[in-house]
Amino acid sequence: MSKRILPYAMWVFPLSFFTYQFILRLWPSLMMQQIMQQFQIDATGFGLLASVYYYGYAGMQLPIAVLLDRFGACYIVCICAALCGLATLLFTYTDNWMLALISRFIVGAGSAAGFLATSKVISQWFGREYYARMVGFSFTVGLLGAIYGGKPVSLLVENFGWQHVAFVLSLVSLGIGVLTLVFLKTSASEKEQSSLCFKDLRKLLSSSTIWFLAIANLLMVGPLEGFADVWGVNYLMQAIAVNKSDAAGFVSYIFVGMLFGGPLLAAWAKRIGNYSVISLCSAGMVGAFLWLLYASTLSHSYILSIVFFVVGILCCYQVLVFASGSELVTPSMLGITVAFLNCINMLGGSFFHSTIGLAMDQFWTGELLDGIRVYTVSSYQKSLLIIPIAAAVGGIIVAILGAKRKRFSY
Repeated sequence: MSKRILPYAMWVFPLSFFTYQFILRLWPSLMMQQIMQQFQIDATGFGLLASVYYYGYAGMQLPIAVLLDRFGACYIVCICAALCGLATLLFTYTDNWMLALISRFIVGAGSAAGFLATSKVISQWFGREYYARMVGFSFTVGLLGAIYGGKPVSLLVENFGWQHVAFVLSLVSLGIGVLTLVFLKTSASEKEQSSLCFKDLRKLLSSSTIWFLAIANLLMVGPLEGFADVWGVNYLMQAIAVNKSDAAGFVSYIFVGMLFGGPLLAAWAKRIGNYSVISLCSAGMVGAFLWLLYASTLSHSYILSIVFFVVGILCCYQVLVFASGSELVTPSMLGITVAFLNCINMLGGSFFHSTIGLAMDQFWTGELLDGIRVYTVSSYQKSLLIIPIAAAVGGIIVAILGAKRKRFSY
């Protein structure tokens, strides 16, 4: 294989896992009623089930960054892909609530290797001048997993049953792990890299700007991790009376928008700065979600699709958060900085799912269907209001950081 093609061939293996983990991340939103019936849980319980994935994902960001540095992407991706496949099998065929929670936690922990391994392979096999471009391409390809993890997978579930589809997804995960172990090679740069140490993490955590940037990132992630990942499909089914596959199709437009958002926001940021663009994205999210929750024109499918597409573009503010964070540290700390920001970012999923689930039960009207709680449109509207409120707070924090921007040296 030629030297020009080899880096791209190596990139494909972690990228495949990064793409695949999006499908596992969206999986519960397509089976909300089946899961609630199987485990006899309410919205609070479902929110807990959704949130434990993010606890696992966020909690493993820094450990995975260290393990990748020490053992390499080949072994870590193989192990994590295998864990995801086996945990998905466990979740599919168990009726035990605790085992279900544990399995989703393991899936989240294993999925943590997707982006970090892809980033590491890019840094090893491509020149530094290509890093940002290849990360952008990786997000574009990875988001195809989110798109095809919506309506297409929902249709497969309707036609073949969710357990059969889950079994196939488990085999796919195991297959990705085996192929990565066999074919992903170690680059010369990987052999020369030094390991991260505790002092690096201490330096990172001493930056108040990094902390505030991370918290703002968490607060603004609601449209993606709170709405698109779990609650959006079921809200649309209630609000505009569409079936699950059509609702998943609408929500998928968020991920379609994200395919284009990275380059668009990056180009805009070159003109007015990262912090300004992030703040404007926050304002756009607030306006879009107030419309989604209360507009009378919600039933107009073409308007709904456009709004979700725009929301997807705005959700790419995270790329600018990573870029802003990288400007605050030395090149040697880039990996651990991205891992930390991504860790706090993914905790946003736990925050939003738990908060929305608790609110749903607080606003439940008492209606039951086959022993399962039925939630009204009003319940969803009041509960999902946390998304634009949190986005507004996050935008204000970033605006203040932009006004008082300082460069830290380590």
